[in-house]
Amino acid sequence: MAEDRTAEVPEEKQKKPIVKIILLAVGLVVILGLAIGGTLYFTGFFSKSPADPEEALLQEEEHGAAATHGKAETGGGHGKPEAAAGQGKPEAAASHGKPGADAKGGTPQKKPLPANAQTRFEKSYMELDEKKPLVANVASSRKVMQVSLSLMTQYDDRVFQNVEKHRAALRSTALNVLRLVTEHDLVKPEFRTELAQRLLERINAELERLENFGGIEEVFFTEFVYQ
Repeated sequence: MAEDRTAEVPEEKQKKPIVKIILLAVGLVVILGLAIGGTLYFTGFFSKSPADPEEALLQEEEHGAAATHGKAETGGGHGKPEAAAGQGKPEAAASHGKPGADAKGGTPQKKPLPANAQTRFEKSYMELDEKKPLVANVASSRKVMQVSLSLMTQYDDRVFQNVEKHRAALRSTALNVLRLVTEHDLVKPEFRTELAQRLLERINAELERLENFGGIEEVFFTEFVYQ
């Protein structure tokens, strides 16, 4: 019996150093793992970030757009609200409330010619008489005048549309001017120039009264006969 016990003692002594080595190795591995994990954690290795820089930029832009959209929606109750579609300034405001102005484009605009060294506008002509010359008696005389008038404008077609619309009123206005002509006026060197200017002023005044815009820029005599 004494011999068996003495044989077991060395075997147990041999096992203890091996266990200690294994535990020491495991401890070192654990410590090393904790050290590496702590280092990676503090350096931000485990924080989520997109691998692609372009993807990161897109995410930032989307985030900014979402934030702006959210502010726009929640900010509607503060300050002045944004104007809804079609509720801004009316296009007809260019007419300044004048009843005769076109609601789509305001007052007539001049029609420019193709690009040139100087700004030029297209001239348009229209006969006022429509093949019916104006006939008027010379004041305090037996003589009679027969006159045909042509009107010129550089504005758009709305001016002549107004002339066509109010042709009767404009012919009456022109006749009222012609009836004031005397025989003494007929012999003046500048008579036709002065008469054309008077007709221009009266025709534009009548158009402004009827449509709030004149637009006639010159009056020409295409026929002028008195006898």
